[in-house]
Amino acid sequence: MANTVIGSTVTIEGEITSEEALVVQGTVKGKVNLSKSLYVENSATVEADIEADSVEVDGTVVGNIDAGSRVEIKADGKMTGDVKSPRILIADGARFKGSIDMDVGR
Repeated sequence: MANTVIGSTVTIEGEITSEEALVVQGTVKGKVNLSKSLYVENSATVEADIEADSVEVDGTVVGNIDAGSRVEIKADGKMTGDVKSPRILIADGARFKGSIDMDVGR
């Protein structure tokens, strides 16, 4: 399965809408709306509200996440914002500031 990759030297400001999975290595500011997964790599910064099926955070996310299936904040991940998802995993060592809503009627 091929993913769309936003490279480490790329900065995007605005709205991203896609039917494909997205890997962010650079910087995204604005809004992200995906029907599949979002992976925020260790080098990445996402300052956006995110809607996706699943989200993995290994870098930095500032904004709210609304995920249909799951959110995972990895050990090196940093997240500031609210999370709405039926399944949430926060690894030991991860940093999270916000609220969690797992009571999602999907």
